Amino acid sequence: MSDAAARVADATGNWVDTHAPLWLRPYLRLSRLDRPIGSWLLLLPCWWSAALAAGVARDLSQLPLMIPLFLLGAFAMRGAGCTWNDITDRDLDAKVERTRSRPIPAGQVSVKRALVFLLLQVLVGLAVLLQFNRFAVLTGIASLLVVAIYPFMKRITYWPQVVLGLAFSWGALMGFAEVLQRIDATALLLYAGSISWVIGYDTIYAHQDAEDDALIGVKSTARLFGARTHQALVIFYGLAVVLIAAALLRGGVHWPAWLGLAAFAMHLAWQINRLRISDPVLCLRLFKSNRDAGLLLFAGLLVDALMRA
Repeated sequence: MSDAAARVADATGNWVDTHAPLWLRPYLRLSRLDRPIGSWLLLLPCWWSAALAAGVARDLSQLPLMIPLFLLGAFAMRGAGCTWNDITDRDLDAKVERTRSRPIPAGQVSVKRALVFLLLQVLVGLAVLLQFNRFAVLTGIASLLVVAIYPFMKRITYWPQVVLGLAFSWGALMGFAEVLQRIDATALLLYAGSISWVIGYDTIYAHQDAEDDALIGVKSTARLFGARTHQALVIFYGLAVVLIAAALLRGGVHWPAWLGLAAFAMHLAWQINRLRISDPVLCLRLFKSNRDAGLLLFAGLLVDALMRA
């Protein structure tokens, strides 16, 4: 198979396709390093919690190390999660136009080799996790159960995005576990707000596959909400903003954090107004734009932490 034919359908023209060694490309695609948006979305709640917890503690001493560690850990564990997802979903992926070119259903990587690659990525993630305190290590390990069961949820419930939210938002607890060595109401409110955000943006993402999913029996909130997706997004994005605002209020933040939240909220409102669920290209673009929304909130929280310290 030529490399052009081996490329994943919705991820062409990236650095993996053009610069990575040929033998390595299927593995980089398996870990989604050709599409890093998911790693960013896993990372951002980690950075939010690190900045907010540092502001609460009025202590920035741990931030210079936490920020790069969370970056490396998010990319490693998102890669591991995607590899696990592709192993469990290999038969379903072969039936969907957008995913049939993924490395396992396309025959580029065997299941055995994918399992070895999964283990390597988990070891990298574990090495990162062990740089934190004992409470943070235990908190991080506790997330693995949610990650493990997520791929199976789309087979049994129209709400797999909730389980994805539980997994992708876990980082909202990690900053508090490391800086304050506790998970309090502020952390839980931030976690709940992030879960609502994930449900919203992954509903947008799932609309790319809604027709194929219906044919093969895969469930999602995109299929559940259908034409009512805009109204559902108002609820979940609105809830995300309210819950995060409650976390900020309890955390005693100053105006930069509120400004970041306002920018975050405006971005989510723009997504809802712009969305056309019948346009998969637009759905993907709006989904990816959530990195920018999350960075706006992080910038506000970081400036707030600097001011309070």
